Amino acid sequence: MYSKKVIEEFSNPKNVGSIEDADGVGEIGSTVDGDIINISIKVKDNIIEDVKFKTFGCVVAISTSSMVTNLAKGKTIDEALALNNEDVINALEGLPEGKDRCSGFALDALKLAIEDYRQKNK
Repeated sequence: MYSKKVIEEFSNPKNVGSIEDADGVGEIGSTVDGDIINISIKVKDNIIEDVKFKTFGCVVAISTSSMVTNLAKGKTIDEALALNNEDVINALEGLPEGKDRCSGFALDALKLAIEDYRQKNK
């Protein structure tokens, strides 16, 4: 049902936790699925230097949160904003039918964290 990469990211997620002095924080929750994803970022010279997540949710929510943070780390703000759901799904080597909708929540949380960072640094 799940790809080896999804199971790997779920079993051994990267970038778990939160950044205490984060430059931006984004949190999103789905009342339908019950997933809650919190992403915090540390930005230096317009580059996402560090990114962490805390997720309460299903296999897809946890694995996509791990992958989104992996993909965003080291990218400029604009590069991170350009990430899309297909990038995440491809990096995870696919998701079961019907689960692709869930994979967008982590990206939404990342975009909220970037929006928070931009609001704080106008």
